[in-house]
Amino acid sequence: MSLIIQQTFTVLEKGTVTAPQGYKAAGLHAGIKKKRKDIALIVSEVPAAAAGVFTTNLVRAACVTQNEAQLKEVPYLQAIVINSGNANACTGAQGEADALTMRNHTAQELGLPEHGVAIASTGVIGVQMPMVPLLAGISQATEELSVAGGEDFAQAILTTDTGSKEIAVQLTVDGRLVTLGGAAKGSGMIHPNMATMLAFVTTDAAVEPAALQTLLRRTTDQTYNRITVDGDTSTNDMVLVMANGLAGNAPLGEQHPQWEEFAAAFRYVSEKLAKDIARDGEGATKLIEVIVQGAASERIASQIAKSIIGSSLVKTAVYGADANWGRILAAAGYSGAPFDPARVDIWLGSIQVAEGGMGLLFDEEAAKEYLLGDPVTITVDLHQGDHAATAYGCDLTYDYVRINASYRT
Repeated sequence: MSLIIQQTFTVLEKGTVTAPQGYKAAGLHAGIKKKRKDIALIVSEVPAAAAGVFTTNLVRAACVTQNEAQLKEVPYLQAIVINSGNANACTGAQGEADALTMRNHTAQELGLPEHGVAIASTGVIGVQMPMVPLLAGISQATEELSVAGGEDFAQAILTTDTGSKEIAVQLTVDGRLVTLGGAAKGSGMIHPNMATMLAFVTTDAAVEPAALQTLLRRTTDQTYNRITVDGDTSTNDMVLVMANGLAGNAPLGEQHPQWEEFAAAFRYVSEKLAKDIARDGEGATKLIEVIVQGAASERIASQIAKSIIGSSLVKTAVYGADANWGRILAAAGYSGAPFDPARVDIWLGSIQVAEGGMGLLFDEEAAKEYLLGDPVTITVDLHQGDHAATAYGCDLTYDYVRINASYRT
């Protein structure tokens, strides 16, 4: 297998959540969805330090509230089970009971303590979970676990996604080979307000639980929190991480001499999954990258970048290959972040279209040609400091309306 060199780590040409030592996975069709795979399971040979971040939506699915409370009490997991096709959100007391049954059944089938299993659901909101196919599917998945099951796992968590999103990287820590794997789903209801999707990261590194949670929170703010498709924050969003320690390194924490190397690899995995989600936005034809530089703080840069990437007018202009830079500046202006509009420069790729908050004479045809390509990079320089931030999104097309007009049918 060929490897691509990237900084202090290597990116596997084809990697899954089972790339690290000690993980097996499965993905299959149980009947929750009509045809596509809808049950996914990942299991570690040994208990793993775990961390999670969850949606900030006040309307939350049972799996979100359950996992969050569980990890606060015991920050270790040995398995994660996911169903797609049904969100089990806004389903009341029965939904809460079904979530517990889903967790407990998985634990029983695997011979694990109940607190060692996390659950996730994704799909239609407000519909009771079909428990008969769900539980049968979980039982079948426990029998089909394998190292080769990572690809099936990645496919089984999808809803309106056009394809699976996977990655794995490797680096050396304390002379031991450490691997990180990841899989994610997300295409609609994507907005930077936690993660607004599902993502699962595995590693065989030994990591202190508190350090893992801190790293995940920081990384989420820099990656998953900087993507948007449609401005909608979902009810089921979460990112879960498991670190089982089978690589044999000394436990990683902020005092470990190679902590920043591990953190860089972890961020690369998260950024790749986040960009894949943004690129795969429902109906999207291209990835949009917004870089805000010259800001007085990273918070200001991030706030402005997310405002621009979330603008429906910016997104439709990119779809139509219209170099309407005024929409970009306007979106920065209503971000709520302080800056001086009279100092702002704007580029579309390498073509500068505005300087000092005013338009420049530029080659409209060249700009249109650039916007027809993929990806599209928008750079905004505030000229007010040394901080920068990048946000990711996609264009807004007719197909987005078509897909979401008939989501339940």
